[in-house]
Amino acid sequence: MAQHPKGDFDLSRAVWQRAEGDTSESAVEVAFVDDLIGMRNSAEPEGPVLVFTQAEWDAFVAGAQDGEFDLD
Repeated sequence: MAQHPKGDFDLSRAVWQRAEGDTSESAVEVAFVDDLIGMRNSAEPEGPVLVFTQAEWDAFVAGAQDGEFDLD
C-alpha cells in the first residue's frame, strides 16, 4: 500500500489502464481505487505513483480537454 497524505492508495487493488490501442512501452497508466486515482509510467511499474483526489483528477482532465497542457 502506498502511504500518501491524501489517504492510502492500495496498489494491490489497482487495475492499471491505458489509452485504448496504446501498445507503447512507456505509456501513462491510471487506476481508480476507492476515492483516489493513481497515475504511473508503464515503463516503470514499480516506480512512483502520482495520487489524485477525485476533485484534482477532474480538474486535470478538464484542463487537458481545454488544451491547458498543449505544447503549441
